[in-house]
Amino acid sequence: MAFHRFHIVDTTLREGEQWANAHFTSAQRAAIATQLDQFGVEYLELTSPCASPQSASDLRTIAALPLQNARVLTHTRCHLPDVRLAADCGVAGVNVLFGTSPQLREWSHGRSLEQILDQAIPVIRLLRDRNLEVRFSCEDAFRTPLPDLLRIYQAVDLLGVDRIGIADTVGIATPREVERVVGAVRNAVRCDIEFHGHNDGGCAVANTYAALEAGATHLNTTVLGIGERNGIAALSGLIARLYLTDPSSVERYSLQRLAELDHSVAAMLGIAVPFNACITSATAFAHKAGLHTKAVLANPASYEAIDPAAFGRERDVLIGHRLTGRHALQSRARALGLALSDTTIGKIASQLKNQADDRPLTLAEVDGLLRDGALQAA
Repeated sequence: MAFHRFHIVDTTLREGEQWANAHFTSAQRAAIATQLDQFGVEYLELTSPCASPQSASDLRTIAALPLQNARVLTHTRCHLPDVRLAADCGVAGVNVLFGTSPQLREWSHGRSLEQILDQAIPVIRLLRDRNLEVRFSCEDAFRTPLPDLLRIYQAVDLLGVDRIGIADTVGIATPREVERVVGAVRNAVRCDIEFHGHNDGGCAVANTYAALEAGATHLNTTVLGIGERNGIAALSGLIARLYLTDPSSVERYSLQRLAELDHSVAAMLGIAVPFNACITSATAFAHKAGLHTKAVLANPASYEAIDPAAFGRERDVLIGHRLTGRHALQSRARALGLALSDTTIGKIASQLKNQADDRPLTLAEVDGLLRDGALQAA
């Protein structure tokens, strides 16, 4: 299945800042916005200007940047004073939200569905009058009864929103549930659909992909997947999933900037890129087991569904460990200009494995074994 009609709404500068250990400076916010724009995301979502004076100042600054690809949005409560302030910050659009689940209606804002719609009407009209994009999102959509969701979405669709947002706010949805709910909404509204999926159950990327399959047009991500609690769909993870389905669906993005983007934000946060980060981790294209390395050396596609070169990465065939195979050692010997027989390679492999049972060997140590073996065989 090919996907081409979708937009990435990256919310590192809003949802990402809600991660427990995130605190970006103004300069870092501008740098992240620029890097995401250079990568090619279509939208940047920033924190509400009501959050703090610096948030408002930074929103105006980033909205005024000469970005080439991304439109700047902000995210606010569905509250007229908040929306008026947001609309005055030079943004391209305003994303408003209201909690619609029974839990949030009782314990967060205390409003009925009728009161939610009554409050939404003047907000949406204001943004329409200002010619700004408007997204109305139902927070905690997957704990909201589907009839209630459809009632809200159809009402705001008739009011002229550009898109509605379906948020798995507490990360409880499964891909099948996402498919069912997004599909039902897709059949009920004419406007675009945005999906926001949290990772509390480990399904954020899978759920975001399922939403796309079911008809969503706008997909929320953050760099490294940072966000409230366990975060949301990681940009690199979503790109990996889309690439695996159809590489042409992501060719409009500057894929070779992705690793730099992840590592740059990780450095700002004072953390390492997670070892299992799709595409961008240090070991994303590392091959270790002898069975794997033999096949990869013959044809990389045998154990690589993602071409590392497409993302400016290189594969790494590891050889200084007890799982190493003869083919990996022979490949390294050739790289060193050594012509070694299979018998000699076998002896070196046995020697290496004996030593590596205590600890992995460095590449220099492996090279030393290969050179010693060449001398002994001469």
